[in-house]
Amino acid sequence: MTSRPSAARTTRYLAGLTVVVILTAALLRAPILTVAPVARVIGDDLQVGAGTIGLLTTIPVLCFAVFAPLAIVVIRRAGADLALSITLVGIICGMVVRSLGGIAVVLVGTALIGAFATIGNVVVPMLIARDFSTRRSHAMTGVYTSSLTGGTMIVTLSTAPLADQWGWRGAVLIWAVFGVAALATWIPLRGIRRTMTPFGDGGRAPAPGGSVLRTGSTWMLALAFAGQSFAFYAVTAWLPTLLSDQGYGAAASGAIASIFQLTGIAGGLLLPLLTVNVSIRSGVIVVFVAWLAVPLGFLFAPHAWLVWCVVGGLAQGAGITVAFIMINAFGGDAHTAAGRSGVVQGIGYAIAAPGALIVGALREATGAWTVPLLVVLAAVLLFGVGGWGVTRILRRPGAHVGG
Repeated sequence: MTSRPSAARTTRYLAGLTVVVILTAALLRAPILTVAPVARVIGDDLQVGAGTIGLLTTIPVLCFAVFAPLAIVVIRRAGADLALSITLVGIICGMVVRSLGGIAVVLVGTALIGAFATIGNVVVPMLIARDFSTRRSHAMTGVYTSSLTGGTMIVTLSTAPLADQWGWRGAVLIWAVFGVAALATWIPLRGIRRTMTPFGDGGRAPAPGGSVLRTGSTWMLALAFAGQSFAFYAVTAWLPTLLSDQGYGAAASGAIASIFQLTGIAGGLLLPLLTVNVSIRSGVIVVFVAWLAVPLGFLFAPHAWLVWCVVGGLAQGAGITVAFIMINAFGGDAHTAAGRSGVVQGIGYAIAAPGALIVGALREATGAWTVPLLVVLAAVLLFGVGGWGVTRILRRPGAHVGG
């Protein structure tokens, strides 16, 4: 029987881990997107063009793909707990470097942020799966993905006003506070965890031996993750322009597009209610149908933009949540889980990284939104095919499903 002190330590640890997950999620995206509101100011100060400044948001996403194998190695050798510490320290250092010197130094700092964030992308969902029961891990995955969006919303709204007071370097550096707070919370938690017996689903059965590259589930997961991520980055980048082409001003288009991000928080939090109380397959189907409404809606009824922004926002928030839930659903030991998650995210982000560029090039080449929206539709279909394939595998007798 678990003693009261042990139960109290467990409760304290899980509460603290929840705070760490929220803060780390904000740190994984906020430093990347904080440059967007002050892009023109940065360009003027560093005397570079818009294309070069665009690298400050493009490089980290490319890093998510390029450094995924390195993230797997770090997590397997250092362990998940130390890997999270490395993530936090590395991103903070990258943010400091980025706030110093000229464009070359800024780009180096940006690459450091992307490289260490790649480790965090893999290790945070692993910690959630390891330390929370299956039911609670679904809800915590929703909290994690919603915090990714929430952190982005905070920095998007606040960076420009802060830059007016402190300059752009101070405004983009201040968000390292997420990492400092996460590290200050995480360090004592590691000490608590070492005194505790395993809990949650930490005893999940190992997955079958062999490389995760040789399992069909990995490739189905990669298809689903790639489709979700491609659609998200493409729509996020071009939704304001699409709305502007509908006759809305720049300010109005930006405000309307923010609905897409805001409702994503709700989508991430609500999706676990479906996966826990019904099934993961039901979550995939709902996300797929909601995502379909975006390209089809703007193609055939663009005047109903509010509906498509709300439905699309719910879809993107729920989509990334169900993607991580599916990755964790196969369980396995830490070695296998790190490999699976790293490979899936590496492939997914490699396909998604050029999404905004492809959609933009097609819009420029055709002078209309029909072909770009059809490309987004194809990405959504990719998510649907991959997600359906994953749920079929999960239903097979003997499938290794955590919990």
